[in-house]
Amino acid sequence: MDEIVEAALRKWPNVPHCYGWLGLDARGDWYLRDEAAQAAGAFPAVKGSRIEHPGLRAFIERNYASDDAGAWFFQNGPQRVYVELEAAPYVWRLVDTRGAAANDGAAVDPSRVVSHTGRAAQVASCWVDEAGRLFLDTDIGVGVVHTLDMHAAADVVERGAWLPEECRLAELAQRFGYRLRPGSEGAAGS
Repeated sequence: MDEIVEAALRKWPNVPHCYGWLGLDARGDWYLRDEAAQAAGAFPAVKGSRIEHPGLRAFIERNYASDDAGAWFFQNGPQRVYVELEAAPYVWRLVDTRGAAANDGAAVDPSRVVSHTGRAAQVASCWVDEAGRLFLDTDIGVGVVHTLDMHAAADVVERGAWLPEECRLAELAQRFGYRLRPGSEGAAGS
């Protein structure tokens, strides 16, 4: 977490949490959801405004974490902004054996993936949900494979390096203890 964020937390420890204003889609894009977007519908059906500023994206990703209940948030100074997740807390990009993006046809290192936040991870298991999305459980948490890397991921599965099991999205959220809609009532997947 950034030092400026930690300093703000010490200075203003009781700022109320924020819900419904930030979303993370299954491609690793962040969305601001103002009152109009929230009124128009739930995330991800209505996403809001995509955050494109590289500095803001980097700030969010450096200060992205989860609480003890499995709800993911962005610590924005003293305020915790909870994130609505389309699929999972992380979005994985596959890395080829040279350390480059896996979309140029080179062989993929099945043990190495990188999150949308830039964190490297080691794959432990994989899952396929009812929509055909591939999820990887890793040493830092669970995430969905980015759509641009599905051909490379299919090659890894065909080689037998990953053995996907079927599981519904709500069951994945419950199994791995993360919340798709923080602040909502109900089970871990709510």
